[in-house]
Amino acid sequence: MGVTSRPCYRYTRTAPIRCAALEPNVNRQAQAYLFAGAAIFLWSTVASAFKLSLRWLDPLQLLLFANIVSIVVLFTVLAGQRRLHQLRHYAPRDLGRLALLGLLNPFLYYITVFEAYDLLPAQQAQPLNYTWAITLALLSVPLLGQRIGAKAFLALFVSYAGVVVIATEGRVLALEFTSLTGALLALGSTVFWALYWIYNTRDSGDPVAGLFTGFCFSLPLIVVATALFSELEIPPWQGALGAAYVGMFEMGLAFVCWLQALKRSSTTAKVGNLIFLSPFLSLVFIHFLVGEAIHPATFIGLIFIVAGNVIQQWPARRSRAIAAHE
Repeated sequence: MGVTSRPCYRYTRTAPIRCAALEPNVNRQAQAYLFAGAAIFLWSTVASAFKLSLRWLDPLQLLLFANIVSIVVLFTVLAGQRRLHQLRHYAPRDLGRLALLGLLNPFLYYITVFEAYDLLPAQQAQPLNYTWAITLALLSVPLLGQRIGAKAFLALFVSYAGVVVIATEGRVLALEFTSLTGALLALGSTVFWALYWIYNTRDSGDPVAGLFTGFCFSLPLIVVATALFSELEIPPWQGALGAAYVGMFEMGLAFVCWLQALKRSSTTAKVGNLIFLSPFLSLVFIHFLVGEAIHPATFIGLIFIVAGNVIQQWPARRSRAIAAHE
């Protein structure tokens, strides 16, 4: 006999998402771990995919082709799960909100992320982007009316100490940045990502349908930006392959896998905490695929950043605050 519970939420790599009702089903939990493992593996590879793709495409071109692929992938997922009818349920007000979300993600977010990766080593850009959870906590104060306590300030200090360690390659006192512009862009991307999920918390519709619609709204913006500031041309096969990988996995299937993991897991904590493996596993791929020698400061700084995220989530869950705004 199943056990039900109140709806619960958890901040994840992709979203604050409602978890499934508690079901003591071993097979479903095993499936949850498989889907979570697939999502974490895919997220661990995308930093390398970004860096390798940017050898052949500029940031706008990469975003354009990846966005097109992600639209096809998300449409295929909706069709395969017989959920295309969800797209007919949007009222004009909903479409306006999804257009705004599409402006934030993928348009502004990925332009900023790709520009950061273009200027920084992947081993620096990836951990700096991982501070989005701390940015989310800060923006929740003015936008959601939350209060920030001593624990949040400690998490903030610990995480951004890690940022300084990584961005300066350990030259903390000298404050000699590898690329100050790149570091600011990587941190700036977390603002767009946090805003996206703050404005997305009230959405009760199908998350895949919402993501698909937002990506469709963003496509004309990306085409215009590429025409004005880059070039609309057929990419070399290496760049096309990289963009296809980013669009299929980073922007598409990883998100779907994570949703499936949360849907099947008896609690979000059982799969949610696995996300902390992703940035460390990502360094392995960056070393072997991109060829970067991992600087000791990167590993040390990443430990600080992850520790800050853990402090922010423990012991009280920020999900309670999100649930209060439902």
